[in-house]
Amino acid sequence: MNKILLDAREMEHPLPLQKSMEHLVEMQVNDYLYMLNNKKPIPLLEIAQGKGFFHFTYLDTQETWHIIISKNSDINLKDLLHV
Repeated sequence: MNKILLDAREMEHPLPLQKSMEHLVEMQVNDYLYMLNNKKPIPLLEIAQGKGFFHFTYLDTQETWHIIISKNSDINLKDLLHV
């Protein structure tokens, strides 16, 4: 598995969505996007799901969202969580 890390916590709108979409377009089946954000990126999750991606989200104790997105339905995305 190839992890693509995107720390969007300091990015201004709409840069997190733009950067995420750039990565999703280029992702292979064994790649996954691991995004850190200050809020849950609902539009990104809806777009990704509509394009056949799978996702897992987790809010940690520091109020940081961990978003994991992949094309691979055979992996448990929760296992990729790093908190």
